[in-house]
Amino acid sequence: MAGGNLSPRQKMINLMYLIFIAMLALNMSKEVLSAFGLMNEKLTDSNEATDQRNTAFLSGLEQKVSDQPEKYKPLKAKADQINVLAEDLDNYIEDLKSKMIANIENPKDYEVMDKGDYLDQNFFKGAQIKPEGQEFLAKIAAFREGVAKILANEKGMKGIVEDVKDNFNTEPVTNRDGIKVDWLDYHYKGFPLVASLTKLTQIQSDIKTTESEILSTMLAGELSNQVSMTNYTTLMETSKSAYFNGEKFDGQIVLGRKDASTKPNRVELTLDGRKLSENEYTIEDGKVKLAVGTGSPGEHKIEGNLFFLEDGKETPVPVSTSFATVPKPNSATISADKMNVVYRGVKNPMTISFAGIADNNVNASAAGLTRVSGSKYVMDATRIQGREVTINVTGKIDGQTVSDKASFRIKDLPKPTGTVRGEDGSVKMQKNALAISTIGAKFDDFDFELPLRVTGFKFKVPGEPTISVNGNKLDSRAQSALTKAKRGTDVTIFDIEAKAEGVSVILKKVSPIIIELTN
Repeated sequence: MAGGNLSPRQKMINLMYLIFIAMLALNMSKEVLSAFGLMNEKLTDSNEATDQRNTAFLSGLEQKVSDQPEKYKPLKAKADQINVLAEDLDNYIEDLKSKMIANIENPKDYEVMDKGDYLDQNFFKGAQIKPEGQEFLAKIAAFREGVAKILANEKGMKGIVEDVKDNFNTEPVTNRDGIKVDWLDYHYKGFPLVASLTKLTQIQSDIKTTESEILSTMLAGELSNQVSMTNYTTLMETSKSAYFNGEKFDGQIVLGRKDASTKPNRVELTLDGRKLSENEYTIEDGKVKLAVGTGSPGEHKIEGNLFFLEDGKETPVPVSTSFATVPKPNSATISADKMNVVYRGVKNPMTISFAGIADNNVNASAAGLTRVSGSKYVMDATRIQGREVTINVTGKIDGQTVSDKASFRIKDLPKPTGTVRGEDGSVKMQKNALAISTIGAKFDDFDFELPLRVTGFKFKVPGEPTISVNGNKLDSRAQSALTKAKRGTDVTIFDIEAKAEGVSVILKKVSPIIIELTN
């Protein structure tokens, strides 16, 4: 192309080709410089995002330390050490980058960053590395060795330690010609400014990514410890607190995590609706230990919330459980099978209960049966037809209904006995005493206090007409007949009419009284 026999026109064409090729080379060089610059921008943006994540992680970890110091304080201490190492190297590199572009008018005009004068002069003196270059290497080594030392005994960190040693390795590098070259020389000597700038930003990216991986792995390790099977125990879950004979037991054995460092920040519990005071429970080894009385027989509900700090806010964990109290045996149940009896005409008191069930969960029903309070009932069999009544009893415990029943014979009130002056049967008495005595009636050997009031009777003196008397004393006619009776005569009081207060049934016929006159 540059031969001597070329015409002036051909020489001009050849010169134009040379200029064109030079222009292509110049444009390609500018494109490469711009590509490095764009890569540097993307790495910078990525570093900012990673830095924000790490800051948020440390802030969240700080909150966890506040919520559960025993669990997260050791983790936070190591995270802080890693953060100090990372920030030290990152800040150093950021300062170095600022100095590298201090004389560049537009930091984003990457096409002018084609010289490597700054680092060549700052790091190197001929074939030797200057103190500034040694400082750069020392900073990288401090980060590399510091991280490795902190993570040396950390479970699950072996891979990260190896990556740190590899990514921040500053050992000599073998070049393409098979010659070993100092790491600093190989990576930074003679390179365009924008290329070195991008490499330094890449180191910052490695720093932040490494810190992010370490923090997330450390937290994952803590969570792994929390869910380790060594932190679990077996618990029995049941659908109710007590079971009856013949029932199918539906208990389930489940795993429950035990952690002495997990303690509620606050406890709000109630026992059967009553708020528990602080002296009725203690918090030990992550457990809320209750110290309450078992109360009366029956089912007792424990409800409320355990409050745990989470991200600085209280998170409630609901509590809803129960236990059953059964009476301690201190007496035998003895009954006379033939003595299940109620009487017409009176309020028969009854006690009805279910062993192990509170009175408010027991209900009894039958004709004439009324609850007074608790386990106390009254049976009024006055209007019941027939000679027997059945009482049905139901009870509820743990959401299940149990039932029983008992039958009682219905008997009429016993036959009353007539009395005079409080005496019954055959009585000896003077005329004048009988004339003023009160005629009465009573129930013999009856368990109910049921006073009777006499409203009338018949009086018979031998040889004299029978006299009907109203009231409970001899009237004038009866007294007149009495005067005619002789000594030793038996006079009779019969067909005594008696009534009981509050009793609507007709009483049986009252037994008569025979009085032997002694004058």
